[in-house]
Amino acid sequence: MLKLFSKKNKKKQKESYSMNYGVSLLAHDDPTNVISEQFNTIRTNIQFSSVDTKLHSILFTSAAPSEGKSTVSANLAVSWAKQDEKVILIDADLRKPTIHKTFNQSNQSGLSNYLLGSANLDEIVKETKVPNLYVITSGPIPPNPSEILASKRIGNLMEELQNRFDLLMFDAPPVNSVTDAQVLATKIDGTILVTPQGVAEKHSVAHAKKLLDTVHANILGAIVNQAEIDKSSNYYGGYYGIEQ
Repeated sequence: MLKLFSKKNKKKQKESYSMNYGVSLLAHDDPTNVISEQFNTIRTNIQFSSVDTKLHSILFTSAAPSEGKSTVSANLAVSWAKQDEKVILIDADLRKPTIHKTFNQSNQSGLSNYLLGSANLDEIVKETKVPNLYVITSGPIPPNPSEILASKRIGNLMEELQNRFDLLMFDAPPVNSVTDAQVLATKIDGTILVTPQGVAEKHSVAHAKKLLDTVHANILGAIVNQAEIDKSSNYYGGYYGIEQ
């Protein structure tokens, strides 16, 4: 019980920090770091996971909260943008958004405004400090996120964005918590499940995959973060790998 309590406390602390300050952008701030290199490797693996069909949109989610999906999506967006791809990262977590904090952007107008018809695309697309990388923040948190994410406006948004950008990346809420990720996964080319080693519970991850399978999501693979590389000599707390 003590171990479980400690694990829950750590997840709450992590969630509170990211909500207040955003996530670390190592791929931009420290590009030679071993973790940054892992993001580049994962980007390449994702690209090769769909050789026959070019991915125009990718959804990042997790089984439960505070499992690193926002960190992964933001850093992979940076890595992709460095390849001269015009990338846009969309904060589709309309419940606990972080992208505006990560990229130091105003969140007065964003995705929720567009989906509710109170803002157009030019008003919500924002440049970042990273060349070729743009973001759409969540906007004000609405009372009915699942409903507005399922509206026809999300299809209009994706069509408009695909005419302007090479790749659309969506940071979505955890699968097991709400239906938002399932709703979005039906409209997006590929879905990736972020799974922290030693934190995510097997039954929780299995349930998340089952929920995504139910809506016929194209699951590209799982990104395992906080994974141990070599038990005998080294431990990188933020090591990332992808499994299909």
